[in-house]
Amino acid sequence: GTLDPLASGLLLVCVGRATKTIPQLQDGDKVYTGTIAFGATTPCYDLERRIDSYYPFKHITRELVEREAAAMCGTIEQVPPVFSAVKVNGQRAYKCARENAAEVEVKAKTVVIYSFDITAFSPATTTFEVLPSIAQPDGEAPQRGLYKDPQGVVPDGLPTAAFRIACGKGTYVRSMVRDLGLALDSGAVLTSLRRERVGDYSLQQAVGPDNLDDFGGF
Repeated sequence: GTLDPLASGLLLVCVGRATKTIPQLQDGDKVYTGTIAFGATTPCYDLERRIDSYYPFKHITRELVEREAAAMCGTIEQVPPVFSAVKVNGQRAYKCARENAAEVEVKAKTVVIYSFDITAFSPATTTFEVLPSIAQPDGEAPQRGLYKDPQGVVPDGLPTAAFRIACGKGTYVRSMVRDLGLALDSGAVLTSLRRERVGDYSLQQAVGPDNLDDFGGF
């Protein structure tokens, strides 16, 4: 399977007769690790696009995040991101979304989440409570900083978490993060993602592109 542009980790590459094993490899369960920032969202659910909305976040605690993450385990219906490789009317969704994301409708799919563990948590450190709308009541000026952070940047002070997810094929971790933010009555954005395992293959067995000669090359 492919990796998102900003993701890292294990990518299985098949050549020659090994290409016959691709369907079996794609069916393998996956393990991912990564990080999340709460209180903000982007259109693609990670940092490939700039932040488009902020949400209240001071109520978010580790206990609350762990509870809602655990509740997402099992066989669930998940809506993939519009910025993804799923096909919509015969075209990749991300190609349609780059033209007009508002008109792209991606259907839910059934996926299996074996575990969604929060491995670290940092509470909010800012006293500035951002709001979900740039418009302020009674003609007040917009709050400072809203929607002005450049692509790839998350404001300091938001609560963050590290996680480990074990899941079945077809799962979009970005959608897991989006749904976790919704469950917390806030927003969430994936700030890093690393694929640790695919089926029987782990990242510890992998070789980097600079070491392919040691592996036999191609």
